[in-house]
Amino acid sequence: MLATSLIRPAPGPDLKWDLLLFCIAGYLLTSVGRVHQLFPVLEALRPAILTGLLAIVIYLVDRREERRANLLWVRTTKYLLALLIWMVLSVPGSLVRGTSFDLVFDDFVKTALMFLVVAGAVRGPRDVERLAVVYLIAATVYAGVVITRFDVGSGDDWRLGHLYYYDANDFATFAVTAMPFGLYFLHAGRGTLARVLAAVALATLTLAFVRTGSRGGFVALVAVTGFVVLRYTGIALRWRIAATALVTVVVLGTASDQYWKQMSTILSDADYNRTDESGRLQIWSRGMGYMFQYPILGVGPENFKAAEGMLSPFSDRQQFGIGVRWNAPHNSYVQTGAELGLPGLAIFVGMIASAFAALRRSSRREHARARAGETRPQLAQALTASLIGFAVGAFFLSLAYSQLLYTLIALAVGLQKATSVQERLIRTS
Repeated sequence: MLATSLIRPAPGPDLKWDLLLFCIAGYLLTSVGRVHQLFPVLEALRPAILTGLLAIVIYLVDRREERRANLLWVRTTKYLLALLIWMVLSVPGSLVRGTSFDLVFDDFVKTALMFLVVAGAVRGPRDVERLAVVYLIAATVYAGVVITRFDVGSGDDWRLGHLYYYDANDFATFAVTAMPFGLYFLHAGRGTLARVLAAVALATLTLAFVRTGSRGGFVALVAVTGFVVLRYTGIALRWRIAATALVTVVVLGTASDQYWKQMSTILSDADYNRTDESGRLQIWSRGMGYMFQYPILGVGPENFKAAEGMLSPFSDRQQFGIGVRWNAPHNSYVQTGAELGLPGLAIFVGMIASAFAALRRSSRREHARARAGETRPQLAQALTASLIGFAVGAFFLSLAYSQLLYTLIALAVGLQKATSVQERLIRTS
């Protein structure tokens, strides 16, 4: 299997794939990778529901010490549960209660539950590697399908538009969050074949990324590249430069003149995002207004669009028969602040910051083990790069409740748990 061949054996007991990990892998392939929408024959099987329910049941009956639920009671988990509670409290006062109720109880409750199962299923760093492989495969398969099924041309058709579930901008951020895993396995893969497959994954993701023409994704890629080159010290500089060169060559070799023209408008004062009432800066400004108009509980989960139609300075046009665009927030932080109020925004930012802190602690433990003779590359740093990609990309997208984020922070918590348990075992041995 590709997921097995990419992983190099690690010191310590060799914990094999088990049924719980297989179920979680299936869940990630569907909830994040959307493979059931790429290949509609799978949709009739309802794979996300099936694998998710099986994973929950198996986790609940698993009595292994390393999978005890109390090991998950860390800061990131507390923030996530606080966010869920705050969302529930925000529902009654929502502008459109039905929309908020559906998001919270039909969607986000499941997301929070699967966060606990994914993080709880991790028995050691090898399991985090396995799930990182699944994440990379999911993104690569999605990219491959996008490349083969969606053509780009000239004029207005020079870039991808709406795809399966994700639009082009969302997918660009998804691809950027997967690229650090490609780099990790380019170095940590077992044998030449595994490293070649990792290189192919990186090239495929980059090619699809270029076709999205996403400016927010480009900014996220620059941020991740900067971290990889300057701070990803767990991998030798030559490997970091080689991976960066691979991505650069694919970008330069496939990007059209229209692509670079689009990227050149990122800081342009004439760009529609600055001048148009439906441009991002104008939407963000109004979103800040909703945030301070409803500072405690916000306008309600998933109600930003409703606020645009009901509270914006343009909403009065509707009584004269003039249409008003109910815009998405296009910024996960503005989205959270407007929909959940200032406390909700503080919880959301605290959750992401705590995941970065958890990865920093895991990185220090990995460094300590490396000094003791272990040669494992820095998995914590790969996850950090992925989370940076999301945190930057989310500044331009409405991804506050996205599976992308909660999968990455679940892996961060799982790695924190695994390295903490390893550290305690070493101290007591």
